[in-house]
Amino acid sequence: MPANTAKLIRSKIEQFAADPASLANNVKALKGDMAGIRLRVGDWRILMDDHGNVLAIVSIGPRGEVYE
Repeated sequence: MPANTAKLIRSKIEQFAADPASLANNVKALKGDMAGIRLRVGDWRILMDDHGNVLAIVSIGPRGEVYE
């Protein structure tokens, strides 16, 4: 992953942690047998579990590949 992409992803995760409503249009609940939410940042997807005060990053990967 390019350094500038990693920096952007980190900033979006921090922004979501501070104010989940700020990225509401880029966050959706996962469907099927996967639990959690996904955050969209360009062509990258961040799969997360939101447990109240804890935001656990499950996986980060390119669109399509991250769900496998």
